Amino acid sequence: MKALWNAIVSGYLKVIAPVADWLVAKRVRPNTITTVGAICTCTAGVIFATGHISIGGWFLGLTALFDVLDGTVARRTGTTSQFGAFYDSTLDRVADGFLLGGLVVFYATHPVHANDAMVIVATLALIAAFLTSYTNARAEGLGFSARVGVLQRPERITLLSAPQAFFGLALDGWVLAGIVSLLMVTAWITFFQRMAYVHRITSAAPTPTSPGE
Repeated sequence: MKALWNAIVSGYLKVIAPVADWLVAKRVRPNTITTVGAICTCTAGVIFATGHISIGGWFLGLTALFDVLDGTVARRTGTTSQFGAFYDSTLDRVADGFLLGGLVVFYATHPVHANDAMVIVATLALIAAFLTSYTNARAEGLGFSARVGVLQRPERITLLSAPQAFFGLALDGWVLAGIVSLLMVTAWITFFQRMAYVHRITSAAPTPTSPGE
């Protein structure tokens, strides 16, 4: 599965390479690309909230390339920076909030099957998404990287875009419910995987000693 995903990513990068070349030629700043991408993702969340699930899926899928382009352009132009990484990560959290929050609003305001239960499921998915990003950020603050687990952000965006684009509210909304439930479960699994990983790494690391010991 991982090999298949890597092949998809590699093919995707080749497809968007001309777009990255054009942006570099036009001297578009990476942070500008990050901002546009975040706005587009937030817009997809608003579209989800209004009940236009298929449109939201297509919009999210077509604009997800901004998530890749900002870093690509930064590396090609030699403009990578600590603030750029911080800015990108921060706006990703804002976008995730709108995206998953949009699904919470959708289930809270639209009469679909099991909507009451799905409000809880979507909320748990939102919490898990924030926790997975927080665990990595906190680990990096300790000098480690915790980018491990079954569900990284690119996979999460793919889950929220592709099935919704093609199926929308098919089968009375059960396809969407299944995807959101899968996302929730795998996001929590990822959170616990990262917790276990950091625990293992920090336990193996030597304990700092105070001066004089």
